[in-house]
Amino acid sequence: MFTKPFWLGAFERGIKTAAQTALAYIVIGTTGVLDLDWVAVGSVTAAATIASLLTSLVSADFVAGKTEDK
Repeated sequence: MFTKPFWLGAFERGIKTAAQTALAYIVIGTTGVLDLDWVAVGSVTAAATIASLLTSLVSADFVAGKTEDK
C-alpha cells in the first residue's frame, strides 16, 4: 500500500469512478445539461470517488502495486 504503483492505480480507479458516476448521473438524472443540479452531480461523484479510494485501501492486497513476496 505504500508504493507508487499502488497509489497510481488507486488514483486511476478513482478518476474512472468519478467519470462513470458523473456520466451516469447526467444521462439518467435529467434530459438537459442546463437543467442539471451540478451541486448534486459533484456530491454524488465525490462520494463515489471516496468510496473507490477507500475500497482500494481496504483491499490493498488485491490491487496493482502489491510487492511480491520473495
